Amino acid sequence: MQVGIVGLGLMGGSLGLALQEVRQSLGIKRILGCDSNPLHAQMALSLGLVEECVDLHALQHCAVVFLATPLGGIVDILQTFKPSLQTTIIEIGGAKEQIINAIPLSTRPQVVATHPMCGTEFYGPKAALKGLYQHKIVIFVDDEKSAPEHVEKAKEIFSAIGMQLVRMDAKSHDAHIAFVSHLPHALSYALANVVLSQKSPQTILSLAAGGFKDMSRLSKSSPVMWRSVFKQNKAQVLKAMEAFLEEMGVVQGFLENEDWDALEGWMGRANKLQEFM
Repeated sequence: MQVGIVGLGLMGGSLGLALQEVRQSLGIKRILGCDSNPLHAQMALSLGLVEECVDLHALQHCAVVFLATPLGGIVDILQTFKPSLQTTIIEIGGAKEQIINAIPLSTRPQVVATHPMCGTEFYGPKAALKGLYQHKIVIFVDDEKSAPEHVEKAKEIFSAIGMQLVRMDAKSHDAHIAFVSHLPHALSYALANVVLSQKSPQTILSLAAGGFKDMSRLSKSSPVMWRSVFKQNKAQVLKAMEAFLEEMGVVQGFLENEDWDALEGWMGRANKLQEFM
């Protein structure tokens, strides 16, 4: 079978590498790529992420097509792409309700909505990594709305590249992911901008150690991709932010009132998070 990947950045490029590792067991004859940025397409070819780059129309007869573009691009493609009736379309966007609601009824059975829980702060074809997907979770979202044969094809592929499968509805997915993915990115961007807005950011950064580097790492992530995520999951991200700001108000009160015992207890409660991970 031929497999197409639309979007050849970190996620799509790494997927190309992963599929090459298991192509024989899956019966993959050719891995095609498509990217709206000609430079990215050229880089993906030179890096060996895919074997040929084509336009979107040329992917309509592929057995499987992965959509790995920013979320707005996924919506646009789903509404304009005309695949053959046998094509399985697997979208891997990081927010789900708007994407799923945008799928045309004519292709809804063929579309499998998934979210691989992996990534780095880097982006573009050069960010592609072997093993990015291995031993990670992939969430199948509202998969009961997809035809069983297409769901099974997606499961077969993700299992082959070493992922663990879980199922979830779109509303729950977007609410939960807002806390564990979207909010941390917003906080990292905010932390970076707070430091950059100070009078002597270079002096501050010269003192930065592990804590700041860990917290600010995500601020290097693609603004284009994350604009799309925040836009599509706006309501849930705002709820997560509201909860976070409320918690910051609690610790601010402890500091203002010099309630050090309460502060210590508050931090001790946070320590228990690791028991669940």
